[in-house]
Amino acid sequence: MRFEIPDAKKRIFEMTIPIRWGDMDAMGHVNNTVYFRYMEIVRIEWLHRVGGAPNPGGQGPVIVNAFCNFYKQLEYPGDMLARHYVSNPGRSSFETWITLERVDQPGVIYAAGGATTVWTDFPTQKSTPLPDWLRLLLE
Repeated sequence: MRFEIPDAKKRIFEMTIPIRWGDMDAMGHVNNTVYFRYMEIVRIEWLHRVGGAPNPGGQGPVIVNAFCNFYKQLEYPGDMLARHYVSNPGRSSFETWITLERVDQPGVIYAAGGATTVWTDFPTQKSTPLPDWLRLLLE
């Protein structure tokens, strides 16, 4: 099955993630919950690289919903190429999209998902406008 990223989304980051033996479940494939961990790794790594690591005493991202579509089973051993996209920056939120494919099978999407991310002031636990530096990266 092929997953297409619509033109309105902007690819902003990609990274390789190893599939670990411990990621698999009793059925011999990567457990469904681990795909959400892979997507989290990509989002957080991107934020660290652009200078936006979450700051518990300040501001940062909060995921308010997340989804994943599973197309093929990932299995150990192997490496995945994770591609991260963004879209729809609003006052305090934006959408993230991530595709996962095996490095040894380029172009074959094994899973695709995303999340709605809200920029939050952690001490007040309220949404806050996206910082200008982040808005520039998203648009």
